[in-house]
Amino acid sequence: MTMTSTKTYPVTRSDAEWRKLLTPEQYDVMRRHGTERPGSCALNFEKRAGTFLCAGCDQPLFKSGLKFESGTGWPSFNDPLPGAVEDTHDDSYGMRRTEVHCSRCASHLGHVFPDGPPPTGLRYCINGVAMTFKPE
Repeated sequence: MTMTSTKTYPVTRSDAEWRKLLTPEQYDVMRRHGTERPGSCALNFEKRAGTFLCAGCDQPLFKSGLKFESGTGWPSFNDPLPGAVEDTHDDSYGMRRTEVHCSRCASHLGHVFPDGPPPTGLRYCINGVAMTFKPE
């Protein structure tokens, strides 16, 4: 699946620029809506205080205090930072899901599910390769 949107985002790049900026795995996940192999990214195991940023534009996405172990093999969070992500319907793979993408550069991050712990009850299941981590 490729990016198809009529919305203009604050950070835009050509396909060639994205390919130069991102690793092949990041490009597949962030620009083609791929998914990394579960448990394959070091950020799944990141426990320090800090902020998770979009690997495509450095926008702060999630605070480490809202990260939790979901057992899925991907970093999971209760809630994003205000205005950091947007969501769209994803009907791929024969199921209805809610896709999450960066509100600044439209990069695909992962999906949000209604099976998380309190207080939000949400689980933002995010591909680790779509993020970088900035410790406090």
